[in-house]
Amino acid sequence: MERSEYDLVIIGAGPAGLTAAIYAARSRLSVVVLEKAAPGGQILVTDWVENYPGFPEGISGADLMMQISEQAARQGAEVVTEEVTGLELGNGIKTVRLGDTEISAKAVILATGATPQKLGVPGEDQYYGQGVSTCATCDAPFFKDQVVAAVGGGDTAVKESLYLTRFVKKVYLIHRRDELRATRILQERAFANEKIEILWDSHLTEVKGGDPGVQSISVKNAKTGQETEIPVDGCFIWVGVSPTTGFLQGLVELDERGFIRVNERMQTSVPGVYAAGDVRTTPLRQVVTAVGDAAIAASEAADYIAANF
Repeated sequence: MERSEYDLVIIGAGPAGLTAAIYAARSRLSVVVLEKAAPGGQILVTDWVENYPGFPEGISGADLMMQISEQAARQGAEVVTEEVTGLELGNGIKTVRLGDTEISAKAVILATGATPQKLGVPGEDQYYGQGVSTCATCDAPFFKDQVVAAVGGGDTAVKESLYLTRFVKKVYLIHRRDELRATRILQERAFANEKIEILWDSHLTEVKGGDPGVQSISVKNAKTGQETEIPVDGCFIWVGVSPTTGFLQGLVELDERGFIRVNERMQTSVPGVYAAGDVRTTPLRQVVTAVGDAAIAASEAADYIAANF
């Protein structure tokens, strides 16, 4: 079996992983970033990013990640497109397996991200990034004075729908039950907001559109069976996110939803193992918070290596 050694292995090449690579390489660590797909993560499907500092006119998700990737490469970080098939995260040297290859490292940063859960309805994938979104903070300004739909009934769905009302003319909040699951104070705010109309006992069954994007949705009432087509300019879906942590079961401490628990230094339950970005338990999942996590994680990893090896 082929073997190689690095100071630091970073798993995941999204904003968190690549930022960690920049900071680690600048600390003169030998670093490799492992990514099973294309570097960039979820932001690659984000049409336009307007809330990342330094780009007053905005930047496409793909272009932002290209620039971060180039910066990591210029600092000497190596990016390898391989899927991790096994991990050994003891208190000493860590081992990362990639098929027939093993990598030894003094520290590991987990930056594997999280994926928004999908409804699986027609049009959802087709119009993702063209009117279908999972991030009001990212995309609400694009729908100023327009009509949008939102799907979900938990804290995130209600909180994000309230945020949307700062920009849009109307929000149809679609919920499959006859009461919301969100905390009472959020419910009260939603009920009091004249821009929000809740469609109870209802399911989104299809997203329809054309050029340039979403034009309407189909909604079915679970009790009556009646299906209605509603003209909208956008559709926000908040039915949860799933962390990419299946391969970490039993290796590091996870919360009840599967996200990695860390402290303020991004340290996991295992010495020398850190987590950054959407994969960790965090109140906000944005590019700017991911890169902040990554800077801390890389700095802590460098200190750990200096103190222990």
